[in-house]
Amino acid sequence: LIRHPKCNGPDAAFLLTPSALPILPILPPLPPFLPFLPFPPFPELPVPSTAISTPDAPGVIGTYSQAVRAGNTVYLSGQIPLDPKTMEIVTGEVEVHVRRVFDNLRAVAKAAGGDLANAVKINVYLTDLGNFQTVNKVMAEYFAQPYPARAAIGVSALPRGAVVEVDAVLVL
Repeated sequence: LIRHPKCNGPDAAFLLTPSALPILPILPPLPPFLPFLPFPPFPELPVPSTAISTPDAPGVIGTYSQAVRAGNTVYLSGQIPLDPKTMEIVTGEVEVHVRRVFDNLRAVAKAAGGDLANAVKINVYLTDLGNFQTVNKVMAEYFAQPYPARAAIGVSALPRGAVVEVDAVLVL
């Protein structure tokens, strides 16, 4: 074993050389925990998760939660432009649909103890990417800088014939 030339002191790093192989059997075993490891010695326990629900957003239409909170992170399920009172897709221009989606997301975010200002990532699903500028225009009314990271994905269809769906991740 030779000392690394740039390391000194009790935490010095050593390089294993072929000439050190004969002495390895006489070295004491390594301690079970080495303080310089970049990760904890034991796996972290799972973070408990809590389902989030609010009547101010559309009820779920499948086997999922409106959102799930794990620690200080909230994962909001995708919202389509359903009116929470009627559970029907709103009518009108694409802009009306996009606003309803962000209103639904905001309601779920508030039920989780946050707001859209806590969003760090959103995914926008559009059946027509030609509506992307409309999404940008409406998003500017719901979000401030620094804007959340975002992906816009063109899809062939969405539930209930929706033209837009958005999901989000919040950090509270």
